[in-house]
Amino acid sequence: MSKRFALLPVSVASFIGAGVLSFGLIGGQPDAFAQSAGSGRGVMLPDFSELVEKEGASVVNVSTKARSAGRGGAASPEDNEQFYEFFRRFMPPDALPLPRQSPQNPQNPRRNPRAPSAPSPDAPLRDVGQGSGFIISSDGYIITNRHVVLINGGVDATGRPQPAFADEVTVTLTDKREFKAKVIGADDRTDVAVLKIDATGLPKVNIGNSDKLKVGEWVLAIGSPFGFENTVTAGIVSAKSRDTGDFAPFIQTDAAVNLGNSGGPLFSTRGEVVGVNSQIFTGNGGYLGISFAIPINTVMEVANQLMTTGKVRRSRIGVALDPTPFSEDLAEALGLPKKDAGVMVASIEPNTPAEKAGLKARDIIQKVDGKAVKSAVDVQRIIFPKVPGTKVTLSVWRSGSLKEITLPVVEAPEDANAPRVQRATPAKPNADKQDKPALKPNRLGLIVEEVDEDDRKSMSITSGVIIIEVSGPAAKIGLRPGDAILSLNTTEIKSPAQFNDLVAKLEDKKPVALLVKREDTPARYLTLRPDAK
Repeated sequence: MSKRFALLPVSVASFIGAGVLSFGLIGGQPDAFAQSAGSGRGVMLPDFSELVEKEGASVVNVSTKARSAGRGGAASPEDNEQFYEFFRRFMPPDALPLPRQSPQNPQNPRRNPRAPSAPSPDAPLRDVGQGSGFIISSDGYIITNRHVVLINGGVDATGRPQPAFADEVTVTLTDKREFKAKVIGADDRTDVAVLKIDATGLPKVNIGNSDKLKVGEWVLAIGSPFGFENTVTAGIVSAKSRDTGDFAPFIQTDAAVNLGNSGGPLFSTRGEVVGVNSQIFTGNGGYLGISFAIPINTVMEVANQLMTTGKVRRSRIGVALDPTPFSEDLAEALGLPKKDAGVMVASIEPNTPAEKAGLKARDIIQKVDGKAVKSAVDVQRIIFPKVPGTKVTLSVWRSGSLKEITLPVVEAPEDANAPRVQRATPAKPNADKQDKPALKPNRLGLIVEEVDEDDRKSMSITSGVIIIEVSGPAAKIGLRPGDAILSLNTTEIKSPAQFNDLVAKLEDKKPVALLVKREDTPARYLTLRPDAK
């Protein structure tokens, strides 16, 4: 029986009635080693005691409360902002909890969780969750995860969830002193938040360099799993730059992490923070041996901006990128390298640097400032941190040739910081096309016809053919009646006769790339092999 696995954030929350559920991670180990007695060689075992004694006081517990009025507890995780926020960022769109997946469906009684009424300032506070954090300055600045301080803020008029910060955030030090904390700022893309407490002379962590971490290196994590403060777990760096599809590539460790570890520090054996424990890979909500931390270099870039301005400035060039990585078959069909083929431009925004520089939809970006890119996230990670006005050079493959395009970056609006995901919806073939007499499918299993004026307007295309029947290899890759085929490999399609002639001449079993347009979604390549069974 197959199992569903997910990445989950790791802050603890009361589930029924409180409405906050999250998960996180933890990893770590020290740099002092003790030699065990036994064999003549001796076995070097890690001793974490000195590191924990020195650094433990800088790790804090973060707990949150919300007014009971207007913030009714979620009866299910789908109505919980922390739970949904993580699923939105790290799960496929079709795996999103149903209430959040279909904002256009007001008939679904679970679709619209209670919108928040304005709670009275005198309404009682109730516990909604807790996580971990660590002090980065002696005057009270603290780093944690954004999802640790979020609560369910209800939905807007369109049914979209509206996250809100907790009404009260409390930071508890290891000496049991408690402080009310102010949320200085939080960043959606990296899941980083900065808190401030009114205190001085606090113990602070030493910030390390996550770029210098090595796979196999011991790391140590301290946090508050299930509310147990200053719990220490240890492991090794299992992988670096683990890509889960979001802005920050993660440090993967095998250190035990559970509910409440979110926002806690990941230490190197040198006693320096190299990451922020944030997520676990789980099938049942518990630790399964894989944990993820946000690299501290990324965290501090964000935190410094939040402490200075309360928000994060990022840059863009004005393109929407296809999130689907190139397969070897697609790369071969288009004449691209099978590895590091690049990232395809799905669309160009008007009046942006990309449009002015001459970038086009279906250009393939292979390098940014000389660095090879394999995914849309790779491109974003290079461009986002640049200062607006800075120029960036793209190596772009277009119609079989490579060209360099240099253009400036501009500041991205705040709502552009979130990943742009464009979901395909099936096209609905016109009624007259459904009545067409059946013809013999070509080698790809397709029967196609000319595009008409309705097709051109509804799908914003000028040429191509429209699929009216699908079977065989084409059906296996998900093509549907009503889809438009704009090109075969690198050849633009202008008529059904031309398309069928190209298909008839294809080499057996060699991959073929079809550029497919579906209703109002961007065109994207799909690959298949002729006569494949």
